[in-house]
Amino acid sequence: MSAVLDALLRAKVLSVIRDASSDSIVSVAEALVSGGIYCLEVTLDSASEKNAEDALKSVAILNREFGDSITLGAGTVLTTENVRKAAQAGATYIVSPDANEAVIKETKRLGLVSLPGAMTPTEIMSAWEWGADVVKLFPASFLGLDYIKAIKAPIRHVPLFAVGGVNQHNACDFLDAGCAGIGAGSNLVNKKLIDSKDYATIRAIAVEYAAAIEKWSAK
Repeated sequence: MSAVLDALLRAKVLSVIRDASSDSIVSVAEALVSGGIYCLEVTLDSASEKNAEDALKSVAILNREFGDSITLGAGTVLTTENVRKAAQAGATYIVSPDANEAVIKETKRLGLVSLPGAMTPTEIMSAWEWGADVVKLFPASFLGLDYIKAIKAPIRHVPLFAVGGVNQHNACDFLDAGCAGIGAGSNLVNKKLIDSKDYATIRAIAVEYAAAIEKWSAK
């Protein structure tokens, strides 16, 4: 198991950072890290090439400023070109909303950890067979805990991260259902908090996530 994959599985929570510019990314990351969250995913904007490039700049900044003190990845990576750009910026894992064979295989070719998104058992198994290290079950809250328990029975060997609608109050429910971890997006870091520079609230919410995961792990 790679050190990056081991870090993700041990942490059990990664922060999905969307809508943070390269000017604010260090402050956001500092709030998360001081709150106890060390796995950070900077998402690319699929609708704006300019914003996507700024997100890659943010990855490079975090890689330079934080180094090995965080586990850094890039999200919403939809093309092999962006896999390569993210790797060059310093991302150590690649997250996507979909299961794209070419993206997964390019990720693995470059020695990065692959977390593609999937919803159905067929999509999950296809991603796994193409080389995914973890499959992102998305949208998790829409699918529900009973769905997760049902699909984990026959494919319990595939580690799943629940992403989409997971907050500090229900995170442990997804772990209890069999997920290996969770991804927290706007429930942890959202545009309103970033725009108002309310990093204290981001830190406070991060503390709540970290405490919930720590309590669950101690059971």
